[in-house]
Amino acid sequence: MPEADYVWLPREDILHFEEIEQLIEVFTSLGVDKVRLTGGEPLLRRDLPDLVARLAGRTAIRDLALTTNGVLLGTHAAALRDAGLHRLTVSLDTLRRDRFQSLTRFDELDRVLQGIDVATPIFPGLKLDTVVMRGVNDDELIDLMEFARARGAEIRFIEYMDVGGATHWSMSRVVPRAEILERLAEHYGPATGVVEASSAPADRYRLPDGTVFGIISSTTEPFCSDCDRSRLTADGLWYLCLYAARGTDLRGPLRAGASAEDLAGIIRAGWAARADRGAEHRLSTRDRSQLIPVDTLRRDPHLEMHTRGG
Repeated sequence: MPEADYVWLPREDILHFEEIEQLIEVFTSLGVDKVRLTGGEPLLRRDLPDLVARLAGRTAIRDLALTTNGVLLGTHAAALRDAGLHRLTVSLDTLRRDRFQSLTRFDELDRVLQGIDVATPIFPGLKLDTVVMRGVNDDELIDLMEFARARGAEIRFIEYMDVGGATHWSMSRVVPRAEILERLAEHYGPATGVVEASSAPADRYRLPDGTVFGIISSTTEPFCSDCDRSRLTADGLWYLCLYAARGTDLRGPLRAGASAEDLAGIIRAGWAARADRGAEHRLSTRDRSQLIPVDTLRRDPHLEMHTRGG
């Protein structure tokens, strides 16, 4: 969660469903075929299954996914499935109530676990995302793995990233991929890599008993050269990198009456000029302190990850 006195995006700036559809139509016309609804928390958006149904009906979108914190999942899982959502990911950093409350500032762990139990039977292959933080939850690797295995879910361990600033990141709290694999091997035996052609951020591994899990090692082993993702914020700013300080305004031209061709030109030019290597740059930084001071984040909420699907 961001700071308690955080500046939130004005409601009137948020894209309407029709505007989201218009922009996605432009992106798909340029070759985009995967769409993920993320946050912030997407299930807070009123009538979200309606948006899912609109997007699921587009044949150009071959993969429609959603990432949620799971608090409202139990209520909405069936509606999301019926609307046509393809895949689901739930963020789950701990199974301990005290830690959950400390990380999220809400005592909602029971609702999250209930939501996962409701969703796993109707979303086969559901994924759980766990940000591993040394001294915070790195002693729960086995417990979280067992939780996922018991439900037929695939867990992905994510190295703690220094994006945004309100997270109070430090390199000493990062548990690198090699250490995660070593700890899991001590309990399960060595994992072997899953060979597959994919641009997904997670490297996948298989335990001796066949259980598959993933690790996203964007902090210690960046994959910028293979990244093909961009992010559209809820209020229409288009970011080419999680670390980017500035985005391209698409809401302004859209509401000013720009044609689909004009919007495609803006997107095409932005993508062609893309040179972002945010994670690689941070890895090479000698003094790798907090990326953005919290007081700066309070003045510009677009710099924090909850506004750009981080």
